[in-house]
Amino acid sequence: MTRYADIPQPIRSGIVIVDPERGTPQRIIVLQFNPDTLERSVAPQAAGGGGDSGGGGSGGDRNEALRLKGPAQETWKFTAEIDATDQLDVAAPNGIHPQLAVLEMLVQPTTAQLRAASRLSKKGTIEISPIETPLTLFTWGSKRVMPVRLTELSVTESAFDVNLNPIRAALGIGMKVLTVSDLPAGHRGAELYLAHLAQKEQLARAAQGGSFAVLGLGRGI
Repeated sequence: MTRYADIPQPIRSGIVIVDPERGTPQRIIVLQFNPDTLERSVAPQAAGGGGDSGGGGSGGDRNEALRLKGPAQETWKFTAEIDATDQLDVAAPNGIHPQLAVLEMLVQPTTAQLRAASRLSKKGTIEISPIETPLTLFTWGSKRVMPVRLTELSVTESAFDVNLNPIRAALGIGMKVLTVSDLPAGHRGAELYLAHLAQKEQLARAAQGGSFAVLGLGRGI
């Protein structure tokens, strides 16, 4: 008879907040449930952006047709769920407010950063640099660990306790994978992206190739 202890636990997806200078994790956010679906978009960064779009003509430089000017721009979208009723053994006096706040702070500056910017403004500083956030990594198993920037966070709260604390919510999360084109040279995030790209290259080499015969090209091309 199979025991529950013998059933392997599924690996969880999550988000890791990293200090970009020291490389030390500041917080690990484990998604309570793995999303059922992932929507990914990979857009190539072709050289000569004004090229022919398929209607004929000579709008682009023919020498650039097969050239890439940088890594593809990759975006991810998925829906994450948080449900306090699935964790009845864990005290939740604030419902899922803490879990929601952690995710929302990924796209918010801290009060300390805002106060510091305000002080600089009162001192007459002409140009105030945009506030820098920690390095954010999205993990989907060991083969997908990539630096990202959250581009979208929508929250649908669907259940509440007697104090109107949310206890169940669905979060629409959108993110952009940060590449070496987005980050300064030598940045830890740039190195992590290169490691992510190297993993793709390794997986691509493991794919089995086809044959001309299957394509109906028995004599080759």
